[in-house]
Amino acid sequence: MSYSHLSIIERSKLEILHRQGKSSRAIAKELVRHSSTICRELDRANSSYPYQAEHAQNAYEKRRQSSVSSGKWSSTLAASLEEKLKATWSPEQINQRFRTEGLPAVSFKTIYRWIYAGRLVQGTLQVLRHKGKRQKPAETRGKFAIGRSISDRPQEVRSRETFGHWELDTVVSSRGKSKGCIATLIERKTRLYTAILMPDRTALSMEIALGVAISQYPTGTFLTATADRGKEFACYANLETSHDLHVYFADPYSSWQRGSNENANGLLREFFPKGTDLAQVEDEDLASSLDLINHRPRKCLGWRTAHESFTEELSHLV
Repeated sequence: MSYSHLSIIERSKLEILHRQGKSSRAIAKELVRHSSTICRELDRANSSYPYQAEHAQNAYEKRRQSSVSSGKWSSTLAASLEEKLKATWSPEQINQRFRTEGLPAVSFKTIYRWIYAGRLVQGTLQVLRHKGKRQKPAETRGKFAIGRSISDRPQEVRSRETFGHWELDTVVSSRGKSKGCIATLIERKTRLYTAILMPDRTALSMEIALGVAISQYPTGTFLTATADRGKEFACYANLETSHDLHVYFADPYSSWQRGSNENANGLLREFFPKGTDLAQVEDEDLASSLDLINHRPRKCLGWRTAHESFTEELSHLV
């Protein structure tokens, strides 16, 4: 239904006509308004005094101000949101985590609007993560005789029903700029993401890096690993022998078969963009980035963090 409120001009005419002793119906006909509108307007006035347009207009404006919601914005809420945004949480992660913990929640769309309006993090859009895929150069490092194919991997690994199954990959510096790189690992069920700095992308460096990663956790944490066909994973036979680990290889040009690892590498690139000389990265900087990634609530985990899910699984091994 479409309608409009009385204006100050209409109220002034109403005051004059009312003083002349006109009835509500007569005034309504003169103002081209419904008689009920005029009756309500006169009833709102103090019966001890004649109707006054100026007082009626002021009362109307106060009612309008009180009818508008003040919204959920507060300095306390803003500080809490900024803390999470600076910890690299997305607006949706913040919203769902607050709901899970029973805290006052605002729509993630509202958080985006507050950022764009400059009310949060001074409108710095760099706190928001970007989506998208970029073309990768063709593999030119040669081939080697792989072991088990991903088609031989147990169904329980693919369905993420059990703990202890990992995806492996390597994040590298710009081609020709540096040999420094990072071995990355992610547990398929809990999405815990970890990484080890390597001096180069050789099979020996990868074997050492994975040995360091595996030694940090109790027995039973590493049961299988799924890798691509990069030459750095030619050490798979030694890994299987030394750590009682089954290594499976994804099909060529099928990065989606290691989707969790590919996605996590994209998150790591937020801290170390392409073009970064990874040989210059310090262990403390890498550990800090991993801590932020693993302490973000994840939609696929029911808005728990990877750290929380991984810790719970480890408690079952002890």
